[in-house]
Amino acid sequence: MGLEEVQTGVFEVKQDQIFRFTKGIPGLEKHTEFAVIDIPDSPFAYLQSLRESSVSLIIADPFVFYPGYEFDLPDNVVEDLELGSSIRICCVLNLHNNITDATINLLAPIVFNLEKHTARQVILHATEYQTRHPLWPNASKTAATTKEGE
Repeated sequence: MGLEEVQTGVFEVKQDQIFRFTKGIPGLEKHTEFAVIDIPDSPFAYLQSLRESSVSLIIADPFVFYPGYEFDLPDNVVEDLELGSSIRICCVLNLHNNITDATINLLAPIVFNLEKHTARQVILHATEYQTRHPLWPNASKTAATTKEGE
């Protein structure tokens, strides 16, 4: 595939890094194809739009920071993504000037089907999870913990 640009520079996107979001991502509905560019030796990755190089999100494995993180996926999501056993869960990060104030959105995880190369951001209902949990819970006591829209 062609070359794309992320904060790290220019790189080649391989076919197995590309995921299709049939419904887009809330707020980015026109962007339906993204490459997942893992940051070596870390739980972090870039989620890079293939439509526009300036659209890139930082995502992370939430289980590294919140080992007890769990939720049930609605049946329609499981069916829509044709999920089997080969999935990946990531959450979007919100970075701040001070990295210790970074937050993670546990309310809306991104579910990747690693076999079909499809993905979807899922808004969880009836949960205590919020959009801005401290990424390092013990390092930052001042991070906002409000739910989306509150």
